[in-house]
Amino acid sequence: MKVGNLVNKATGDVVASRIRWCESFGCKLRGLMFRRTLEPEEGLLMAAASASRTATSIHMMFMAFPIAVFWLDDSYCVVDKVLAQPWHLAYAPSLPARYTVEAHPDLFERIQPGDTLEFQPAQ
Repeated sequence: MKVGNLVNKATGDVVASRIRWCESFGCKLRGLMFRRTLEPEEGLLMAAASASRTATSIHMMFMAFPIAVFWLDDSYCVVDKVLAQPWHLAYAPSLPARYTVEAHPDLFERIQPGDTLEFQPAQ
């Protein structure tokens, strides 16, 4: 499993330094369920096969804490975001997305729709 940095391309700022790349069915199904905590630098970047609203929707069942969720298009441009609450049945982006970032709530104000992000695998 790849781990790396999530970087804001416009500023070069590392917004999270322990992001796991997640593309398998099992990884996406589990997401962050059953975790008790999430460190500010941790998160998941889940990749779908193609841009879609339904394929990138998430649920918050079995979650113990809120998370910041960002949906990105094929170019890694943020198309939507939400502060997802535990036990909420479903969240979906307002526009088709290819990538979903699940991260610490502290990132919610640091990343805005229109920002372009980049995943940089750790060396």
